[in-house]
Amino acid sequence: MKRVRPGGIAALVLSLLAALLLSGFGAGGAGAAERPWWEPAHRPAPDSEINVSGEPFTGTDAQGDVRGFVDTHNHLMTNEAFGGKLVCGKPFSADGVAAALKDCPEHYPDGAGALLENLTVDPDGHHDPVGWPTFKDWPSSTTMSHQQNYYAWLERAWRAGQRVLVTDLTSNGVICSIYVRDRGCDEMESVRLQARKTHEMQDFVDGMYGGPGQGWFRIVTSPQQARQVIEAGKLAVVLGVETSEPFGCKQVLGIAQCTKADIDAGLDELHALGVSSMFLCHKFDNALCGVRFDPGTTGTVINVGQFLSTGTFWKTETCTGPQHDNPIGSARVPEIEAELPPGTSVPSYDDGARCNARGLTRLGEYALDGMMRRGMMVEVDHMGVKAAGRALDIMESVGYPGVISSHSWMDRAWTERLYRLGGFVGSYDLDSDAFVEEAAATADLREKYGVGLGYGTDFNGLGSHPAPRGSDAPDKVTYPFRSYPDGPLVDRQRTGERVWDVNTDGGAHVGLVPDWVEDVHRLGGDRLVGELLHGAQSYLDTWNATGAWDRPVDLARGGAASASSSEFSVLTSYRPGRALDDDTTTRWASDWSDDQWWSVDLRGVQSVGSVVVDWEAAHAAAYRVEVSDDNRTWRTVWQTTSGRGGIETARFTPTTARHVRVHGTDRATRYGYSVWEVAVHPR
Repeated sequence: MKRVRPGGIAALVLSLLAALLLSGFGAGGAGAAERPWWEPAHRPAPDSEINVSGEPFTGTDAQGDVRGFVDTHNHLMTNEAFGGKLVCGKPFSADGVAAALKDCPEHYPDGAGALLENLTVDPDGHHDPVGWPTFKDWPSSTTMSHQQNYYAWLERAWRAGQRVLVTDLTSNGVICSIYVRDRGCDEMESVRLQARKTHEMQDFVDGMYGGPGQGWFRIVTSPQQARQVIEAGKLAVVLGVETSEPFGCKQVLGIAQCTKADIDAGLDELHALGVSSMFLCHKFDNALCGVRFDPGTTGTVINVGQFLSTGTFWKTETCTGPQHDNPIGSARVPEIEAELPPGTSVPSYDDGARCNARGLTRLGEYALDGMMRRGMMVEVDHMGVKAAGRALDIMESVGYPGVISSHSWMDRAWTERLYRLGGFVGSYDLDSDAFVEEAAATADLREKYGVGLGYGTDFNGLGSHPAPRGSDAPDKVTYPFRSYPDGPLVDRQRTGERVWDVNTDGGAHVGLVPDWVEDVHRLGGDRLVGELLHGAQSYLDTWNATGAWDRPVDLARGGAASASSSEFSVLTSYRPGRALDDDTTTRWASDWSDDQWWSVDLRGVQSVGSVVVDWEAAHAAAYRVEVSDDNRTWRTVWQTTSGRGGIETARFTPTTARHVRVHGTDRATRYGYSVWEVAVHPR
């Protein structure tokens, strides 16, 4: 501490009093009134510049809707994941920007130590490891190893119109175990740490604005909280989870390593942490579901990682519908394949078999039900189409609206199913021309369902980002610009000695999202930006509907079941009541012939509007749903000749009846008709 020279005490007291007044803590708070609400009372010095001027919008539009862009898929804290050494740099540091934005020691002197980045992006990759203040080589649109979510860059995105950020807490135990690390590899431990660090980042920002609750970075756990934050012009931060083996729910040689009790405990813990959305599987086939494959070199790396974790490589089968998974990456990656046991190699795959053979398991169905019971939004990206199809079937059967596709990892042919449920879509922040093209392909659906559009940046998510279109591109971004009508003025972003320009740098970090949106605007026009501005409200609509959802009453529960026949077995029973016992491991099965039926007495006249049939593999190709008041005279309310099996929901104009019958007329297999469970709903 400096010494105070004699006679300087009075001057020091006056200086401290003036500082308190200017910071808004003195009597009357005059300083706070003079300082714009969006400007901090102080920020670290030196620090990154924001380069956005003007007041962020607040309130709602004429229809009472909030406005703003929504990033549906980001990873603020991946530097804490994968053993703490995979992503270098921090999103904030109490020690300032130089401490936050520095490379990992392992990358010195020339970047050759960035193993994953060099294997998957550039086999001969090298980079200048120096970050602040020069940033010669990082962050960039292709980096996988460097911090892209520095708080001041995110502040720039917020000021320029972003109002929702979904930050997914992520990790992968196997990648952690084979990479350099400074901590353990338990995925749930990493999730807990990242959640705590996200709250510390909120405290860090609050400290600049005068104390708790004052900053623009606001963690929210409900759509009501999010709406309040957005109306105040601030950024609503939603916690999600994207891990490969959540709650330890891995599979080894196909055998689950977790129980229903583990799932309940894990979901309860995530709910207590404030997690509002989650992926059931990611990258590795786990005990809950099979994944959507990765192409290219990344696919080989992940497939090897799955084998090291589970003892199984991905397995494929011929798809049963038009949807399919990504082609499996088959590139050789000797450095990673060397981790396999001697004599083991990555298998080759049939180009005609494009679907993951592993679907949504019974434990996965239990976890999905647990998420619905807790009002959590379900991320279907990364599920293989077999698993995603089953999950959508289940959510459709009970009208669950909480479904999200956050970064273009779902088969696009299912977009309308998702919108019909009430879900929300965020497209990956592709190169601007590719984003415009992908958005145009589903524009008619967004108009039909009156929804906006999000973008999933996946920053710090080990993926690439929008490439620059070039300084000579037609309709290039010119600075300064406004990314929405009457918005703040956005200029080139400067951090230290580096100035970024989206035309030549693309999506190098989260602070360039406004620039990318302007590039999208140049190519896609005002309407597309309008859809993006409607993204925040549409995301809240999905979240609100999720919280308001009630499971429909199952009128069949407790009813009396009967059937035209029941298959005989000396080992078990296939009696009709097995389709009403709330046990998905037991079933009713008929004799091996057509024209068989299963019926339930609802024990009183009820209003009936839908019937859900969970078929075993021996399903009906053609069947009808019939109702009766007296169990003698039947009337058909629904029928199909294109039964596909799995979970099928027959919806029809509600009618009154005491008896409901599922009547099979044409078998899809040589066996009889076989049903795991039947549910009857009023609507």
